[in-house]
Amino acid sequence: ADIGIALDGDADRVLIVDENSHVIDGDQLMATVASAWKDDGRLSTDGVVATIMSNLGFERYLDGIGLTLARTPVGDRYVVDYMRRNGFNLGGEQSGHIILSDYSTTGDGLVAALQVLAVVKKHDQPVSQVCNLFEPLPQILKNVRTRNADVLEQEPVIKVIADGEKTLGNAGRIVIRKSGTEPVIRVMAEGDDPFVVESVVDNIVDAITHQAA
Repeated sequence: ADIGIALDGDADRVLIVDENSHVIDGDQLMATVASAWKDDGRLSTDGVVATIMSNLGFERYLDGIGLTLARTPVGDRYVVDYMRRNGFNLGGEQSGHIILSDYSTTGDGLVAALQVLAVVKKHDQPVSQVCNLFEPLPQILKNVRTRNADVLEQEPVIKVIADGEKTLGNAGRIVIRKSGTEPVIRVMAEGDDPFVVESVVDNIVDAITHQAA
């Protein structure tokens, strides 16, 4: 097959599979649409809205074509709200929520898929070439199961996080957040060196686990 399109149960999220059976996530899909819309003068602002979980490689790509990435907390409702308040017409999540406010006020997987198909048709190239516009940075996410959410305010944990940020510098970033649905703290880091990124995540996870015990 030339392309596969996968929707979730209520069809507000979409992922695409290229002709080589590689999954293309929401970040790459947003990059694909953003680039095409910029060329066609269809972006309402010089930017895209995504969450704190979107890959830094996506942000770097947008910067390279003269666009900015505005970040929100995780959740498509935050993306939609930011878009509405600030006049953006393209936003979404890495998970495949793509909001195209010219057509819908919320994520619509079919609409997003049609926009991507339009770009593929315009370029008349394989999906693997059209929809892989940047190299994602290595991104590692680990969960710590604890009901002690205040552990993030404890000095040993704060220090380890600060050390990790210093280690990554401008070449990466750290995102730590409490789950809204379960007693879990999510620790995510990304950067150019996967071994350094994993070490940073492991150090933070160990510190949280130790302090929460």
